[in-house]
Amino acid sequence: MSETTAAVSADSTPAGVVIAESATARGRRARIALRALQVLLALFYAIASALPKLTGHASAAESFDRLGWGSAGMYTIGALELAGAIALLIPVLQSVAAMALGALMVGAFVVQISVFDGQYAATPVILIVPLTLIAWARREHNADLLRLLRRA
Repeated sequence: MSETTAAVSADSTPAGVVIAESATARGRRARIALRALQVLLALFYAIASALPKLTGHASAAESFDRLGWGSAGMYTIGALELAGAIALLIPVLQSVAAMALGALMVGAFVVQISVFDGQYAATPVILIVPLTLIAWARREHNADLLRLLRRA
């Protein structure tokens, strides 16, 4: 038996190995920051983005009329954004929601460039960055979601 395995302390940390509490605290802070980011994005998508579409706000209606999508397109996009906002807060759906909202933002970017002359094209690009981070950081939940879907 090696000296390292023989000198394992009661808390299963090998003797002589220092585990920095800052790593644990840093991980906890990172999880809290990621969760806060998810909540902020969910609030943004639900209140600032989906709500005007779902309530038929004049600015949203005008934009979708200009696209030629009308109220059906406006309500559909608003419903997708609201569903994504809610799903960002449900652990098993977080990664998939971030990917879906990211795909929606790619579409929004294309529309901003092609129809609206890039006036607000930076907004979807900026939103893709934290959505990508969430999708990657919460990717382990995808396996849980697949198990749930296979059971059903």
